[in-house]
Amino acid sequence: IREEIIMPYLIAGLVLFFGAHLFSAFRSRAPGKDLRQRMGYGPYMGLYSLVALAGFGLIIYGYDAARWMGSLYFAPSWGRHVNMTLMLPAMIILVAAYLPAGRIKKTLKHPMLVAVKLWALGHLLANGEWNSVILFTSFLAYAIIDRIAVKKRGDTGPPADVAPSNLGDIGALVIGIGVYLAFFFHLHEFLIGVPVLSGV
Repeated sequence: IREEIIMPYLIAGLVLFFGAHLFSAFRSRAPGKDLRQRMGYGPYMGLYSLVALAGFGLIIYGYDAARWMGSLYFAPSWGRHVNMTLMLPAMIILVAAYLPAGRIKKTLKHPMLVAVKLWALGHLLANGEWNSVILFTSFLAYAIIDRIAVKKRGDTGPPADVAPSNLGDIGALVIGIGVYLAFFFHLHEFLIGVPVLSGV
């Protein structure tokens, strides 16, 4: 398959996936103007999820199909080690985003976006292939833009008067480390096709 045929799948997937996310981030929240209120929560989330999932599917297909396209740059030899180091806090922080607000979540305010930044930056240091650069740069840019959006609308994360949950922090550490080890030893190769330990 020619390069000019493959690339649009990845680009289209990124446009659909991040288009849905950015629309949700920047949509008007004003009464009477909020599309989610006008459509109803269920229909809005259904349409949002459908578009995002379609984009995600195209991203997976386009990324895999574009593996042979060559490199924009050669990643430094230390980039892989930095990436593996960054992925540990990224996994812990990502898990913390979906657990009761502990000190991790309250300190970072929007831990999911922090985790995405660490994940994308680490992978850019370890991968210089065109498909990887396009993918991870897109995620990094989205995380930065979305952080600006949540700050603009006054979303400061968990309320300051909420006592931090020790269970949330312990859960984030235990589950995050477990997920990290699973990816390190097996899941990354199983899902992505690239074994972490070999550096291939």
